[in-house]
Amino acid sequence: MATKKDFYDVLGVPKNADKDRIKAAYRELAKKYHPDINKEPGAEEKFKEIKEAYDVLYDDEKRANYDQFGHETFDQQGGGFSSQTSSGFGFDDIGDIFSSFFGGSNSRNRTSRKRGNDTGMTIKISFMDAILGKKITLNITYDKNCSDCRGIGGEFDTCSKCGGKGFINKQSRSFLGIVQSRVSCSRCGGSGKIIINTCSRCNGKGSYKTKESLELKIPAGINNGQQIRVPGKGGHGYNGGENGDLYIEVMVEQHKFFKREGNDIHVTIPVNFIDIILGAEVEVPTVYGNAILKIPSGTQPTQIFRLKGKGAKDIKSIFSSCGNEYVHLDIKVPNRLSKKQIELLNEFKKEMK
Repeated sequence: MATKKDFYDVLGVPKNADKDRIKAAYRELAKKYHPDINKEPGAEEKFKEIKEAYDVLYDDEKRANYDQFGHETFDQQGGGFSSQTSSGFGFDDIGDIFSSFFGGSNSRNRTSRKRGNDTGMTIKISFMDAILGKKITLNITYDKNCSDCRGIGGEFDTCSKCGGKGFINKQSRSFLGIVQSRVSCSRCGGSGKIIINTCSRCNGKGSYKTKESLELKIPAGINNGQQIRVPGKGGHGYNGGENGDLYIEVMVEQHKFFKREGNDIHVTIPVNFIDIILGAEVEVPTVYGNAILKIPSGTQPTQIFRLKGKGAKDIKSIFSSCGNEYVHLDIKVPNRLSKKQIELLNEFKKEMK
């Protein structure tokens, strides 16, 4: 018969380890070697070895006997591996281990309040409304928590079958021995509660659809694709939990003349070729009204002028800073010239040589 390994070595803990450390070590090893998870050869035997070591070391009386007499005391008593344990850490905690792997839920959370999901919608606004900001009225429909039943659907009583736990313990026989598992209560569906008086206003749903006119403030400077958050107008909560939020995505229409890049505005203006030669002052449109632009003599056609602070506001800046407007020139050359104009231009041409 093969010699059994020292139980402390099996769990990888020192001989003076306290019960919390023993339990933590067992959890980690159980995650690794449980046969429902680990399909490698020998994993089942390894798990049995780990479970036997834990059953002994976590029980104060068994541990004291083991420390004094070693494995012999259990071989004589026939107290080897068992799927049940008096330590209080059995199949329920294995279920918690599985939950950490597969995202399982605990029935204790089924009756707790839960916030509703966030929802979204899209609106379209004009370019100038996005730049300058505007208040609009928006008609929305959403599920509102019922005020009569506080969002829980009526009056409830504790389920008599599961005692309010939402589950019942079930025993079955497997290769581990007698295994205790949890199954959802068939009477209450796992909620732990039975309704005794359905709310007449919401018919037990805990919420009802309501239409509401919402005054929405479009902040100046909002850009295409940005969102506005409206608290509490999203999906309704579970078991009386608060509503989620409504996120309104803004789609901005294009402008005929202005083009936005970030917080900067670009515009192209027509300019007579004489004005860029001699210099001139021209009126330029901006998103905040017209402005005067001074064009120096000898300006090149590719030159771009900057009007500082004439761009869109930055809605993320606490200082309400603005971008700039960049003015591009569209040089206009006349299609027809008079005889006098031609003579003057020829004179100018001679002077240039």
